[in-house]
Amino acid sequence: MSLRASRVPTFAVMADPRAEETFQKSIHTLTPDGAWPRTETDGLGSRRLPADAYWGINVSRALDNFAISGRPISIHPDLLFGYACVKQAAARANAQLGVLDATRASLIDRACEDIKSGGLHDQFIVDVMQGGAGTSTNMNFNEVIANRGLELAGRPRGDYAHLDPNDHVNRSQSTNDTYPTALKVGLMLSLERLLAELHLLEQAFRDKGEEFAGIVKIGRTQLQDAVPMTLQQEFEGFAITLAREHTSLETVIRRLEEVNLGATAIGTGIAADPRFAEAVRQHLADITGRPIVTASNLIQATPDVGAFMEVSGTLKRTAMKLSKICNDLRLLGSGPQAGFNEINLPPVQAGSSIMPGKVNPVIPEVVNAVAFVVAGGDVTLTMAAEAGQLQLNAFGPVMAHVLFENLKYMTAAMATLRVNCVRGITANKERLERQMESFVGVITALIPHIGYAPAARLAREALATNARIADLVVSAGLLTREQLAELLTVERLTRSQPVAAPEEEGTP
Repeated sequence: MSLRASRVPTFAVMADPRAEETFQKSIHTLTPDGAWPRTETDGLGSRRLPADAYWGINVSRALDNFAISGRPISIHPDLLFGYACVKQAAARANAQLGVLDATRASLIDRACEDIKSGGLHDQFIVDVMQGGAGTSTNMNFNEVIANRGLELAGRPRGDYAHLDPNDHVNRSQSTNDTYPTALKVGLMLSLERLLAELHLLEQAFRDKGEEFAGIVKIGRTQLQDAVPMTLQQEFEGFAITLAREHTSLETVIRRLEEVNLGATAIGTGIAADPRFAEAVRQHLADITGRPIVTASNLIQATPDVGAFMEVSGTLKRTAMKLSKICNDLRLLGSGPQAGFNEINLPPVQAGSSIMPGKVNPVIPEVVNAVAFVVAGGDVTLTMAAEAGQLQLNAFGPVMAHVLFENLKYMTAAMATLRVNCVRGITANKERLERQMESFVGVITALIPHIGYAPAARLAREALATNARIADLVVSAGLLTREQLAELLTVERLTRSQPVAAPEEEGTP
């Protein structure tokens, strides 16, 4: 499902007194055609609104109350898409059940289609940081859809007697079932995008591993020399680490397919036709192409945010694995003169304003930084999940913001790592060959043939004298040169291919 990039609304109230003053002036001036802005009324009083705004009085109040981040909900287009799908499914279900006439349902349907296609995104202007469990977001949709529907019908905005945000667009619904359902639909889109990029990155590591086939290096544990391995094995390990996250992320997507749509306020379905939950489920499944299911107990499901915790937790785990890989890339490419210098990361920009020629591993570093943000976001979401009370968790909006931000960051981070780093990595073959020539760790492969104690003694001697292990083993009379040549092949040292045990001297 393609989404067009949204624009930040020019009239969104920012966390700035001057922006507030400008906004207030704008709604008290004549429009270009000489008409006064329209006036809307709710239970708290009346307000003048910009004549060209698709949003209404509820959004106007939210702009006053939630001038927090200066970032409108339109920065998360997948949420807008998901909410439009939910409102569209509700209109179709209401028409099917005969609780909403076909004309109004059609206008709502067409308005939702506009939003799904990327239109009207500049009208979704309530702040991402908001109280009220997402009511301001829900009303932003109800009002924009209503006024777009009125426009399609040739009527003026604000003519709610013909198409009302609450009575018609929000019929059979509540914020408490539409918001979490819309969030789940939006998250499925974001996760599918992440999975696609994860697969590309995994393949890039696998391809790079094949390019490094046969290049032997020193494997390390606790930053100390351990035993031989190939550079191919190392990069294939990175690929497999990422591949293992596919299953977890796909499982999370399936968890998001269970929704509480039809629960209305707290799960009893009050103010909705008893048949609505099943009808809207069917329509939402048709619209999204996902096997949407209704939770078996809507009272339990309405305050339950476990699925969002699973998304966040799984994303954090993926981020931590990716960050560890980037730590390794930075170490392996460190130097070039006084570091590991086993691989070369592609130079993408100058590394210093004062040190000529210095190039830093900026791409792995930015991926590390993204991982830190993802981990912090998971803490935020965990606290928000715990803060639920009784029949509702009021902190869906901050969960939504954290999840969409982290998914966006992670998807972009994996893309830049693949394109600007992994694809251009090269191996320092000469340096690796020199290291292997004097590597004491090869003696580990000889333990089955000479015993642990003699191997430990020879290893200490080699480190103290810089002598070659092979020479010491032969001098000690433990193995012949021929036996050593057979035991210390690349295949045996790295187990890159299955090999049979060598014949002992004197064995027929």
